Amino acid sequence: MILDTNALSAFVDGDDGVGDVLRRQSRAAIPVIVLGEFRYGIAESRHQAAYESWLDSQLPHFDILAVTDETTIAYAALRVALKRSGRPIPANDAWIAALALQHRIPILSRDHHFDVVPGLERRGW
Repeated sequence: MILDTNALSAFVDGDDGVGDVLRRQSRAAIPVIVLGEFRYGIAESRHQAAYESWLDSQLPHFDILAVTDETTIAYAALRVALKRSGRPIPANDAWIAALALQHRIPILSRDHHFDVVPGLERRGW
């Protein structure tokens, strides 16, 4: 299971629904894009110290998915297909979707725009 930024934030904030989903998974991954977005968010948070402490203690329990040359191929094909269909999604979410497709892992997200990505499985909580 790949977490998007909203799912990661909800998990860190103790959302029981996200925790329940993740406990049933054999693999939980965070794309580097999500990690960057999350770190950006906590950099300006009044709870910065608590979030950074959580990251230090919990990040080793997740696989971190890096963008590779293979990812760029999936990303470009995805962006073209979605643009041609008239249903583009935000660029960072396209990167997250490309990583999910590359690794054949569903995304945990409440963002329904992932549903327009062919071959991608989105799970909510």
